[in-house]
Amino acid sequence: MNSRKLGIAIIGLGGAVGTTIVAGIELLKKGKIGTEGLPLADLDENLTRNLANYENIVFAGWDLFGEHLAKAAEEHDVLTHKQFVAVEAELRRIKPWRAVGNIEFLANIEGENQFAPENSHRETIEKIQADLREFKKTCDSAVVINLASTEKLAAEGNEIFNSLADFEKALDANSKEISPAMLYAYAAIAENVPYGNFTPSVAADIPALVEFAENKQVPIAGKDGKTGQTMIKSVLAPAFKTRALKVEGWFSTNILGNRDGLALSNADSLASKVKTKSSLLDDILGYTVEDHLVDIRYYKPRGDNKEAWDNIDLTGFLGQPMQLKVNFLCKDSILAAPLAIEIARCLDLAKQRGQSGVLEEVGVFFKYPMTRQTGATPENALHKQEAVLLDWVV
Repeated sequence: MNSRKLGIAIIGLGGAVGTTIVAGIELLKKGKIGTEGLPLADLDENLTRNLANYENIVFAGWDLFGEHLAKAAEEHDVLTHKQFVAVEAELRRIKPWRAVGNIEFLANIEGENQFAPENSHRETIEKIQADLREFKKTCDSAVVINLASTEKLAAEGNEIFNSLADFEKALDANSKEISPAMLYAYAAIAENVPYGNFTPSVAADIPALVEFAENKQVPIAGKDGKTGQTMIKSVLAPAFKTRALKVEGWFSTNILGNRDGLALSNADSLASKVKTKSSLLDDILGYTVEDHLVDIRYYKPRGDNKEAWDNIDLTGFLGQPMQLKVNFLCKDSILAAPLAIEIARCLDLAKQRGQSGVLEEVGVFFKYPMTRQTGATPENALHKQEAVLLDWVV
């Protein structure tokens, strides 16, 4: 059995997904829950002995809200009462570090627990690295996972993102084009810590930071966790293709009321999310679905209880029309938390194996998977992605 202690440093530690991850692992340690929902839990230990054990994971991280995780978990209301009581003491012991705040990139989420706004980019990066250096003293290896609320869509074509040299000049000049997500990604890579982006925000996927990760021999992965509606889409679309059913239109809508939903009520942040949710359908089917519509709404009464509804219009044999409707009701964090845990374990495994740069093999966990080859179209069909992951893990 692997006894290495893996530390996961979470950006957005006090959010609904972050607190669910920490609570889930603590409940697992106490034997209060099983491993349902964890995709890699049932793999043969003899074949995956280098994967960190769930029971050996510890946590820390950054958040704009500074309350301890027990207070945060109460507010998010994802855990059952029994689950909360069982791990309340452990959650109370964890308080987030100060985080990077920038209303230009995240307008609807403002917290008091942030670095001084007058800090330069370089000063902020050094503070993030200092947090990571202290955290690494508590574990055998560490990984950074970005679970922060979605930032506005960055100008990815900006020339400052095209090379490490240009990006570092922009850092020195405190460029306003550089987002908090990019600062965290840069700091993690600089500290030789693997980085996974579970959000739609532009971060380590820019060419400059891919180059940096390759130079530093650090594995990176992203972006935007494939949790509910898009996961279903990546299952159904290959099935329609297999049966030669023409997709005429696909309307997808979401309502959710958690902090991520609040962030997405801002049009700029929403644009980032819609881009990652919309991208895979045409790639899987091999043609453009003209009426592919994606709508996401913040609806406060639902809290973390997301509802995803899809209407699909198809054409079959003899040109006959047909429809399929899917209504997926779920807790957003219950779907997301186990995937983020597995991404961290896989990034750590890649680091132990000496892999660096983009870790394509974990594409099954993402809506918009990164590829090693710039501009390459990623595989998006869930069953094919799973086969790639399992071949790599063992």
